[in-house]
Amino acid sequence: MIEVLLIEDDPMVRQVNTQFLQQIEGISIVGVAGNGIEGMEQIHKLQPDLVLMDLFMPKQDGIETLRQIREAGLSIDVITVTAANDMKTIEKILQLGAYDYIMKPFTFDRMKQTIDRYMQFKSVLKKKDELSQNELDALIHPTRVQGHYRDALPKGLNGATLDKIIKWIGEQGELVTAVEVASGVGMARVTARRYLDYLEKQNQVEIDIQYGGVGRPVNKYHLLKK
Repeated sequence: MIEVLLIEDDPMVRQVNTQFLQQIEGISIVGVAGNGIEGMEQIHKLQPDLVLMDLFMPKQDGIETLRQIREAGLSIDVITVTAANDMKTIEKILQLGAYDYIMKPFTFDRMKQTIDRYMQFKSVLKKKDELSQNELDALIHPTRVQGHYRDALPKGLNGATLDKIIKWIGEQGELVTAVEVASGVGMARVTARRYLDYLEKQNQVEIDIQYGGVGRPVNKYHLLKK
């Protein structure tokens, strides 16, 4: 369970953020604060895993609050949720080590994407003492596939599922069909074929057309070495 502290001065935005987070399994909202001063008090008191914080707040803004968190050496992650879109502010927040920067207005899907990635990040860190380069890349660069940055996925395709398919194919050590991929990963054959077609276009897999016996030729797939 990830414990989250909300720091937001606008009651309506705070309510929306709360409702969004309550829909995400594995998240527990342990406290709320209306500005950075109250936020720091809550941080020291509650010691949350994650702070979801606005930047423009009275008494003490988010930038100063994030700076104080870092200066205090607190092992707390911060995601900023703000209307600020100027490069100076973005650069400063990233320099201070924010996990992510979400611009208002935003959708539930955008927040869930960040929270899901963060929870995966924390899960891996708790399970392992060391990471390989590929494992680290998967955490820092979640849009990488086999060493290459992929474009935005077509509608209906999911990054986590795509990575799962790649991993499964790589573990087989032999050519596999779309039917075998579907069975191994747990999805419909037509869905598996969509992912395989995408991976072929991205030069991540190669098709080996095999003939033999009666009937149509069979497409088999293998990962291309990078």
